Amino acid sequence: MPLLVRRWAGQGRPGDAGKGDARRQWAWTRGRVVAAFAVLTAGLLAFHRAVPNAVGRLGSLLETFLPWLGVVVLVLFALALLRRSVTALVALLLPVAAWTYLFGGLLLPVAESGPHDLVVVQHNVSDENTDPAGTARALSDAEPDLIALQELVPPALPVYEKTLAADYPYHAVRGTVGLWSKYPLTDARLLDIKPRGIAEPWSRGLRTVVKTPHGDIAAYVAHLPSVRVRASGLASSWRDESAGLLGKAIAAEPLKTVILLGDLNGTVEDRGLAPLTSRMNVAERGFALSFPTAFPLARIDQVMARSTTVAHIRTLPATGSDHLPVAARIALR
Repeated sequence: MPLLVRRWAGQGRPGDAGKGDARRQWAWTRGRVVAAFAVLTAGLLAFHRAVPNAVGRLGSLLETFLPWLGVVVLVLFALALLRRSVTALVALLLPVAAWTYLFGGLLLPVAESGPHDLVVVQHNVSDENTDPAGTARALSDAEPDLIALQELVPPALPVYEKTLAADYPYHAVRGTVGLWSKYPLTDARLLDIKPRGIAEPWSRGLRTVVKTPHGDIAAYVAHLPSVRVRASGLASSWRDESAGLLGKAIAAEPLKTVILLGDLNGTVEDRGLAPLTSRMNVAERGFALSFPTAFPLARIDQVMARSTTVAHIRTLPATGSDHLPVAARIALR
């Protein structure tokens, strides 16, 4: 009998063993590798400017895809659940907080439009677009006040002019970039943003004045040089040089209100665009990933503004281009 009592005492009440196993499954001592990656991800989000750009422009490369670190956080969260690690879950609070601080505002509800708002569309139409007329109609269907286009090649330009003429009687084209407007345009001129290393003819900048009912606005349309992701890193020196020239031109602009529309071949987080983002406001709401069309990874088509606000930006349906069009609402002050 004493032996039987001791056996029952050791076993405890039925079900207690299972509860003990469940309690042991969630532990502080496991998942330390997942926790370490969570801290590293938080560090990259919070201190991405500290990543050096001297070798392979790794800083710019990271900043191009910075929002996608949110996917890394989700993967780490799944691993933390799989490992039943309290340590990892607590550590994940750091990258969640950092990502929310950087990008959470873009997900907030859009404010109602005001009576002085301006709707603009930005689109790299592609020099290989086989349906320029359809592209023009698709952009016009969004009913913007301004339409900025890049990669306007000579065979397609007359098609855009004819298709947009009824709704956009004013337009200016310089080189391969152009602006169509419902309001009169004046003082249109070529903007020299050509990097020194490009020898062939290259005209990708336009500056004009839009005479809106709410006052004159300086409108800049630009197409910065392309970047390439290589084994050695990000090749963006021409893009960065061109952004610097464009930033100097905007800094010297005498009109107070400025709108920049263009394929800038960079995201607003990319430090290569700092000559622009340091002087201008970027979109307050919306991600609007615009490139490539098949699986958009980044928004390299930008709408920025000075002395006014880019209240919201969104993508439009695909056209015959490898970029998605973006539409933005400018809240004029």
